[in-house]
Order: sequence, then structure tokens, then C-alpha cells
Amino acid sequence: MTQARRSSAGRGSARRSSASSGSARRPSATLPVARVVVDVSLPHLDRPFDYLVPEALHDSAVAGARVRVRFAGRLVDGYVIERLAASDYSGELAFVEKVVDDIPVLAPEILELAREVADRYAGTLPDVLRLAIPPRSAAATTDQPAALPDRDSAPRASASVSPASGPLPTGSVASEIPSGWQGYVAGPALLAALAAGRAVRAVWTALPGQCGLLPRWAVELAEAVAAARRAGRGALVIVPAAGELAAVETACARVLGASSYVTLHADLGPGERYRRFVDVVRGTARVVIGTVGAVFAPVHDLGLVVVWDDGDDRLVQRRAPYPHARDVALLRAHRQQTALILGGYAVTAEAARLLAMGWAKPVVPRRTVLRAAAPKVIAGAGDPAGGRLPDVAWRAARAALRAGLPVLVHVPRRGYVPALACAQCRSPARCAQCAGPLGIPAAGAAPTCRWCGRPAADWRCPSCGGQRLRSVVVGASRTADELGRAFPGTPIRLASGGQPLQSVPAEPALVVATPAAEPAAEGGYGAAILLDGWVVLARPALRAAEDAVRRWMAAASLVRSDGRVVIIADGGLAPVQAAVRWAPLWFAERELAERAAVGLPPSTIFVSVDAPRRTLLAFQDALHLPDGTEVFGPVDLDAGAYPADDSAPGDEARQRLLLRADRAAHLALADALRTAQRTLSARMPITGLRVQVDPPDVV
Repeated sequence: MTQARRSSAGRGSARRSSASSGSARRPSATLPVARVVVDVSLPHLDRPFDYLVPEALHDSAVAGARVRVRFAGRLVDGYVIERLAASDYSGELAFVEKVVDDIPVLAPEILELAREVADRYAGTLPDVLRLAIPPRSAAATTDQPAALPDRDSAPRASASVSPASGPLPTGSVASEIPSGWQGYVAGPALLAALAAGRAVRAVWTALPGQCGLLPRWAVELAEAVAAARRAGRGALVIVPAAGELAAVETACARVLGASSYVTLHADLGPGERYRRFVDVVRGTARVVIGTVGAVFAPVHDLGLVVVWDDGDDRLVQRRAPYPHARDVALLRAHRQQTALILGGYAVTAEAARLLAMGWAKPVVPRRTVLRAAAPKVIAGAGDPAGGRLPDVAWRAARAALRAGLPVLVHVPRRGYVPALACAQCRSPARCAQCAGPLGIPAAGAAPTCRWCGRPAADWRCPSCGGQRLRSVVVGASRTADELGRAFPGTPIRLASGGQPLQSVPAEPALVVATPAAEPAAEGGYGAAILLDGWVVLARPALRAAEDAVRRWMAAASLVRSDGRVVIIADGGLAPVQAAVRWAPLWFAERELAERAAVGLPPSTIFVSVDAPRRTLLAFQDALHLPDGTEVFGPVDLDAGAYPADDSAPGDEARQRLLLRADRAAHLALADALRTAQRTLSARMPITGLRVQVDPPDVV
């Protein structure tokens, strides 16, 4: 960490603080200077500042401690990153006002990781630390042991760390290797490597199927964690959302024991979340299961990081600098020499690139095991025999219901009719007040704006003057109504993000569910119908096809091995073929090659810069791009597609600038972006500027 001097605002506050303290406060006799990262997000202040440590705080103001310091005339939080004998600043220093936590919450390896994430995502260190360390809760630290174990004192396996690009070890497999991993090529070898404490990296394509109500992958993942624990190492498991979290938690309780792990996620209250974080800091919790924010958890002697379903956009942080949990996990695995597993039913282009580079190795199902575990998947495009269902889908659903089994009906969108268009010219129907999309919230309801809630009974198309509306896509609620009429007497169950349903019994029913909200069925579904495949594939986004494969395979995995899955889409399309053949790695390799041929991620790096017009112009003036960087735009953002930004002055339009560079220029481009933000921040308030490196989708 490079040393930094105090800003002029800091010097002024230092003099005032020192004067107000009088002669009663004396610096510590040894290492009297604390270098502090101050929790201020201004880019031009992204550097550490020096403060004096009062004698009374000598023992508590250690590296990693959260402190309160006076900065620019106000008290702010900060973190001590080191203690020094002297400062390189010749002026007067302010004192540390208070040590907030009685334990050092910022571990050295997390500080280094956070700095690297900030550098790669063109962000600031305080912003990343805000993602990594939860707000303090005083109640959570009561009745905790005062001493902290040595972070390097945990037992390690004697085996040496294998090279990142080396093959998975082969040879004899210990008798305790779980049988679940025997179904994978290199599966037993992966478990043996984890049990030996080796830093192997794998892209794991999971088998479909369930163990009771648990997905098979969750049990196998818990067995991988158990193997890492046999080596005396800690483990970190990252999943997209609460449903997957509950599955892994249950599996770990079964395999490792109920007290063997902690979960970290945003739905915990602040006190409970901080108490669990403190357990991880203290080393009393050596296995962490969590959502996106938990990827920074300071697990002691970390030996394994697992990211499940890395294509899910919920693994991207919603706050600046918007890092992806997969990329943070990759940095941790490289920096801390840990094992890494990227798992899922499907494979992302990013994971396929790691395989092509030799950085990771594939762990795929054995074909004989896959044929026995996977349902039969067929495409059901063609002339529908009734409504939205072709004849093959009707036959599959009726056969499953006659067998006494539930049927999963997968719908891309929730709601009743979530999107409308002009029946005459097919232009999207938007609210005359706020330009939000119109939809029909329930049967018999008038068209209503999905943003502001205003009814639009007298809507008129601004393009052609037409007054009639048509549905663009039918939501889950409308689908449930249609199926209720088509299958009279059959129970209809609805599951979506707003109406969660954990599981359904093994009895005849039609379960209408949206992506990521599919409930498990006891023994598996008898059939699944994946509706409106064209809606997902026609989305104008880079990852539309990849997302379709991922969602279809996740839904198909819930079906019994003797069941059928019908995808309502053109069977000749590559994404449909990937699901029909259950060949996600083939599709990911194809997708990677096609994107590389036209210069799209992950072979290149993309950056989106969104801001009000005047702010974007000033940013461009301060931006000095590395050679070879391509610039697209700026273009006005569609007011109908993006809600108005409250921080934009007046009615000033927002614009977007896209940048593209070779992947080798990642750090140089990120540094140029950070420099431009620092320059702009130092001379004017930045309003509404959003810089996102590697956005999850390039639209």
C-alpha cells in the first residue's frame, strides 16, 4: 500500500482536532501513527491518511480495527491498515478519535483483495470495503471471547499446492470419497485433491436429480466442503439467492453437522448478520454459505471457494463498483492459493474461457450416469393444438397427471399480462405520464403503468394513433387462468418471486412457476413444459441464449428421470439443442467462439459509462484511454426503458458511452477510468455517473 499525504481539507481538520484536544491527549510512545482508509467515496480521496494514535488507544488501534476519525470537519468511519513509527507528512496530524470495534474486522488478505477488486472495477477502496464488511452492531459483539486465534494457526494438509493449470490428481481414491462424485469424470479425483488440501480449480457441470426434496448438486457440494474440512481448511460457498442458500444449508447440516457452518445474506437483521460476521473473523466459523456479499467473508485458512450458477445476474453486486462474485472468487483463489469450483447445470462463456486457458479443468457427468439421471427433453414448436401448448406438451402433461404426479409449467415472466403493445403497429405501449411500460395486473383490470401505477384506459399510440392493445407476453397469473380452464378439476399452484413456494407434494397438480422460483416436488415432477422460449431467446441482450439454456436446464433438473420436458421453441436453434442433448459445455464452447469472432466478452472487456449529458462530456474530457480502446457513442438512453435519474439536473437526458478493449488491457483501461473519475471528482461534484466494468449484459 503506497503512502499518502493528507489533503488540504484533512490538514485543516487535523489542526482543529489537535487544538480542541489540548495537552491531555498524547501520542502513543511506540508506533504512534496509524495509516487509515477513510470511508469517503470521493474518487480523488481514494488513498490512506495518517493519524496519531492516542496513548489510551495504543492496544486497540491495531491493523484491521474500525475507528472514528475527523475528516474535513466531520467524524467518519475508517480502518487502520498499518501502524508506523513516523509519518511522511510534515504537517500536523489529527488524532484517532475512537476505536469502534474491539476486534480487527479487516483481515489483511481481505484488504489486499478489496484493493485489487477496486483496481479491476475502476472503483474506490472504501466502496469495496463497504461491500465486504457489514455495518457494526454493538449488541452483536457482547458475550464474545476477547482473544482472536492466529489466522495461520489452523492445521493444513502436508500436501503441496498444485499448479493452477495442472491436471486433477489421479490414482487411488480414499474410501471416504462420497459415491455421489463417482458419477463424474474426474469427480473422485477432485474430492481426493480437496481432502489433500490442494488448490485445484474445476468447472463442474452438475447432474440433474434430487435427494428427497434436496437437489442432488447441493448434497454433492456439501460433500466437497466436507473434503476440504478433512484437510483442516475453511470453505466458502456462494449462491445466487435464498432458495439455493436453503438447499446448501440443509445439505451441509446433513453432511457436516448443524453447527458446522454459518450463513451470511442480506435478509439477516443487522445485529444477527454482524454477529455471524464476527464469528467468521474470530475463526469460530470455518464454513460460510452466503449470497453475493459473502464472497468477501474472511474465512480462516480458506481452502475452497465454490460459486454455484455463476451465470445468474444476482451474483453481481448492485452497488459500486458492481463486482461479480465469480470474479472476486477467481481473485481470491489466485491470491490465496485456494481450490475453486464453478458449478451449475449450465456453463457460462466465462467458465468455458477458463477451461480453454487451462486455468481450470472440467468435471462433467459420465454419459451412462447422465442418461440414467436426466429426463427426456424435446422441442415442442409447431402448430399449437390449443392456445400456447402444442400437442406434444398436452400429451406429456396429461400422462404425468394420470400417473398421479405434478407437472411444472415454466413461464418467463410473472404477473398477468406484463407487457402490452399497439395492436396496429406493434409499438410497445407506454405510459403517457412517465413512459413506463403498460401491463394488465389482473383479470378484468384496465391497462396500468408498471412504474407509476396510473391506469391508461384511454391510451392512444403515439406512433400510429391506434387505440387497441395486444399482449406481447403472457405472465404466470394469466397462464394459471388459462390452464385452469384447459385442465378443469386439476389443482393449479402458482410460484414466483412474489409468491414463493418451497415444495409441492407428489400428487396431480399444475405448478406454474417463474425462473428461479420453481419449487421442488417430492420425488420429482412427472413432466415440465417450458413455455414461450422465444421470449427469452428474443431478448436483445448478449447473454439471452446463455440465460435460456441455464433456466431451461435448471427447470428440467426437477423432473424425474422417466419424465419428459417440452421446450416450446424452435428445435433447430443451438440453445434448444443444448438442452435437448443435455450438452451445456458444448454450447458454452460454441458461444465463446462466436463471441470471440466478433469481439464480444469474455474475449474482450466492455465498460459502460452512464451519466447526464454534461457530466458525461466532462468525464470524456478527463479520460485518456489506452491505445487500442474502441469507443461507441455516446447515445441517449431510452427514457422508456430506463427510469429517470433523480440526480440528473432538471430534465437533462442520460447518455451512455461504451468502451471495448482487449482483455489484456483490462488493468490499463480500469486505471484510465479511475484517473478520469479522480480528476473529475477533484474539480466538480459528480452527479449520476455510473461506471461499470464488465456489465453482466451488453444490450
